[in-house]
Amino acid sequence: MAKYVLALDQGTTSSRAIIFDKKGNIVGKAQNEFEQIYPQAGWVEHDPLAILYSQFQAVSSCILSSGVNPCDIAGIGITNQRETTILWDRQTGKPVYNAIVWQCRRTAELCEELKAQGLEDYIKEKTGLLIDAYFSATKIKWILDNVAGARELAEQGRLLFGTVETWIIWNLTGGSVHVTDYSNASRTMLFDVDKLCWDEYLCEKLGIPMSILPEPAPSSKIYGRVAKGILGLEFLEGIPICGAVGDQPAALFGQCCFEPGQAKNTYGTGCFLLMNTGEKRVKSKNNLLTGVAWGIGNKVEYAIEGSAFNAGSVIKWLRDEVHLIDNARRCDELAESVPDANGIYFVPAFTGLGAPYWDMYARGCIVGLTRGVNRAHIARSVLEAITYQMTDLLEAMKSDSGIDFTELRVDGGASVSDIMLQIQADMIRCSVNRPKTVETTALGAAYLAGLAVGFWKDKEEIQNNRAVERVFTPQMSQERRDELYSGWKKAVECSKGWAK
Repeated sequence: MAKYVLALDQGTTSSRAIIFDKKGNIVGKAQNEFEQIYPQAGWVEHDPLAILYSQFQAVSSCILSSGVNPCDIAGIGITNQRETTILWDRQTGKPVYNAIVWQCRRTAELCEELKAQGLEDYIKEKTGLLIDAYFSATKIKWILDNVAGARELAEQGRLLFGTVETWIIWNLTGGSVHVTDYSNASRTMLFDVDKLCWDEYLCEKLGIPMSILPEPAPSSKIYGRVAKGILGLEFLEGIPICGAVGDQPAALFGQCCFEPGQAKNTYGTGCFLLMNTGEKRVKSKNNLLTGVAWGIGNKVEYAIEGSAFNAGSVIKWLRDEVHLIDNARRCDELAESVPDANGIYFVPAFTGLGAPYWDMYARGCIVGLTRGVNRAHIARSVLEAITYQMTDLLEAMKSDSGIDFTELRVDGGASVSDIMLQIQADMIRCSVNRPKTVETTALGAAYLAGLAVGFWKDKEEIQNNRAVERVFTPQMSQERRDELYSGWKKAVECSKGWAK
């Protein structure tokens, strides 16, 4: 009898592989970073082959270091950075261009053209999204229009599009399966989230041949099996690939937010707040996004979502570009050494502002500087900025859903920061719940894969695995909280439209 499920967690800056047992415990883990490519201001790319090789290497290292027998693996679940766009030649398997990453803003002008054509309402109604360079559709169009020979390959039926999970599944199955799950399809700006199919009208308006699009499918399903002779992964041959889900819905599932109204926030490269709305799609009035959270069998559940593009990436910026800190823990130490940020606000709009502002032209800024500000204040302002962005999203989500939250479940790399989560609880005025297993993105992919092959019987069995590590409750006065949050709102206004 199988003992484990393998999760591939392909993120924005690294690829990871994690092996889970039936109790949701980690028994093996490996991670490989890969290069970030910045061709010019506002552009972000990855080498699709580097993504693939880093993921395969992580799997190999994970199996090797854990001592797990591959024969004991029930199935493979994949979770991935969403919206990142890859186009490749089905005959050669080679990408025609680098992956255009979700953070990339190169198609901002094209988005303005789509708005001028009056497509905003149609896109919001059909896809649950707003027109933004964030999503895959305009990235696909850019490659077709700007990469020599790409459109010709598409017309010949040789070009394939995929978000990262599609690219990995296609390669793991030896090029035999071209599929995407509903949650990833929901982030392309081409997918009808009610009918669960590609929208022919939108594809026509953007000049995207539907022949290049993968087959949409549930998030928990056997898509295929690892093919023979996959370089470095020969030991996985025949194991079913049976789960695929975007990173944020994966974390929602991994946090066991199975009931409508339950919400989680992931503090990763960006910040992503999602709330389960059940089988009902909530249409936002506050510039939030709606889409499929996951599909299991014939049942689909929806989520409402808000995101901030830069969160953990700002801490990395402090370390790698500004050299203000040596490691992420040092940011916490500095922030804990001062009672507040000494009146400064940091708006981390490096690649524009996400929900609820959706300003593609906003840029980062620090406001309120005085001679008394030191690096500890800057470090604290960075952590506060992350929590302020989440407060913006939570306020908008409350308004849309009519639900007053009593708890926020949290995960992601930056969620290890006690001081940040305490500030978060103070800002949102409700408890912040951190589980013992913060690898909830990978865990969600594992759970969905395990359900497809009967490794876990149902959601109730999965729910019983969740254990809480710590709960943070509000400590700050309402008056002080309101004062700080009001200052944040003023700072955001200073960052808007800067690059226009």
